Amino acid sequence: MIRVGLTEIALFAAPFVLYAVFLWLTKAGVMDTRSWPLSRLAWLAMAALALVVGSFVFFAHFSGSKPGSEYVPAHLENGKFVPGATK
Repeated sequence: MIRVGLTEIALFAAPFVLYAVFLWLTKAGVMDTRSWPLSRLAWLAMAALALVVGSFVFFAHFSGSKPGSEYVPAHLENGKFVPGATK
């Protein structure tokens, strides 16, 4: 679960980091408040939220097991450990 959380945090931070790299490469003041107007921050936040929502939709629809499949949990069979599997 922590991997999914870190992925979402990274996706949210990506537009802000890319904009900061752009400012740094163009020799504009990265820490200058004039480089980060409120309207630009709003657009970056909207792009970040679009990435996060898109990843939620992607993970919900295209990851996991097939519809109608059955998960058999890990168990002992004839004294041997059998890992969980999707059938």
